[in-house]
Amino acid sequence: MEPTGTAPPGPGPNGATGPSDPEEAAELARELRRHLPESAVITTEEELRPWECDGLSAYRQLPMLVVIPETEEQVRAVLAACHARAMPVVARGAGTSLSGGALPLERGVVLSLARFDRILEVDADNRCARVQPGVRNLAVSEAAAPHGLFYAPDPSSQIACTIGGNVAENAGGVHCLKYGLTVHNVTGLRVLTMEGEELELGGKGPDAPGLDLLALMHGSEGMLGLVMEATVRLTPKPERVQVMLAAFDDVEAAGAAVAAVIAAGVIPAGLEMMDNPAIRAAEDFVHAGYPTDAAAILLCELDGTNREVSEEVARVRALLREAGATEVRTADTPEQAATFWSGRKAAFPATGRLAPDYYCIDGTIPRKHLGEVITRIGAICRDHGLSAANVFHAGDGNLHPLILYDANREGDLERAEAAGNAILALCVERGGTVTGEHGVGVEKLDAMCGQFSAAELERFYAVKAAFDPAGLLNPGKAVPTLTRCAEHGGLHVHEGELPFPDIPRF
Repeated sequence: MEPTGTAPPGPGPNGATGPSDPEEAAELARELRRHLPESAVITTEEELRPWECDGLSAYRQLPMLVVIPETEEQVRAVLAACHARAMPVVARGAGTSLSGGALPLERGVVLSLARFDRILEVDADNRCARVQPGVRNLAVSEAAAPHGLFYAPDPSSQIACTIGGNVAENAGGVHCLKYGLTVHNVTGLRVLTMEGEELELGGKGPDAPGLDLLALMHGSEGMLGLVMEATVRLTPKPERVQVMLAAFDDVEAAGAAVAAVIAAGVIPAGLEMMDNPAIRAAEDFVHAGYPTDAAAILLCELDGTNREVSEEVARVRALLREAGATEVRTADTPEQAATFWSGRKAAFPATGRLAPDYYCIDGTIPRKHLGEVITRIGAICRDHGLSAANVFHAGDGNLHPLILYDANREGDLERAEAAGNAILALCVERGGTVTGEHGVGVEKLDAMCGQFSAAELERFYAVKAAFDPAGLLNPGKAVPTLTRCAEHGGLHVHEGELPFPDIPRF
């Protein structure tokens, strides 16, 4: 998605953001270079430019400076220097986030963890691995493969995204329907707070004493602490994997088929859906053999023992036919299965062929509403003078409509954003959430106002204050201020009175 300008986030509850001061930046850079190599402290505009956004490139902001430490001692030195100056810090991994979670602040330091890229241990006996935060998602499975193991969460960006970022966003993926999200596959974290305190959360064991702070850290978007080490669960490779492709001439019938499969007690390893615009784009791009006249297709992957898979393939085939599938194919070879998946995995770049830009939305709904919501997404986009291609984790009810627009056409980005917010409001209305795996970042701050009450937002800020009292870690992200929600109209007014009348709003 091409940029149309700068859209930095609003300040956090402590008002920590603000304009950059060149003298302050130069002074901080000099101090940091006493602890880090010269090349690890980036200050020039030309060198800062690659750090101005993450995968949501419509929003851009040059940071004051960027640091790329190589050791934990250097990380602690950066945190200490920034804490002493009340300087905000935005931690960054590979920058594949799609919600602006790693968007820099004008007065703020971007702290890259990219050089913490070592796999410290693969413990096949305990089926786990200890890794640094900059380790790529796919690299974990590659290291575990000789032991017959793999790391289950597999975001589409797994070739590039990192474990630290996966924890920050609680990343999902195709196989999370059966094997769970990142939070279900991480057993331990070692974290540094803004004040340099080290926290050990969980470990190799199945449980840990006290409150479940390990789960709390997942999806916290770098607002609570910096992940320095993760212990991840490794899963045995299944004896057999079978992939099926089902075509439907009606989108709502495909949605009903998803609900029918899950209701029958079958939990596929993956259950994905694409509508006709996405099918045609993917087929033109990778030539996967998709039926381009279908209104929708489902890709269903079943795994387990030979006997389990044989029984489930027959059962799912019958369920899909009963739900109205016009065609059901079963991959006969691993190569054919890879071909089935190639279109789905390339769907996002393929959709780039349909329009100059697209806006990827991430909302979640109960599966029973899939067909209805997909139909309404089309209507919402048409109401805004736009169109969309739908590619999503159907088994999870996790939607990824790609709203097509042209950033060079005046008002198009604003219309895409408005359509996206309407889609997220629809997700909440149908009992879902505003994000399934991409996080809130800056993109969904307004949508959060529609989902959570003022009292709930206050509790979120109380949690942040417990870990980061000064509010310096990634301020302005994930949780909107009450002021923003009041301006957005997202606060509920009861009998003419706003909740928490003592809290300043304007």
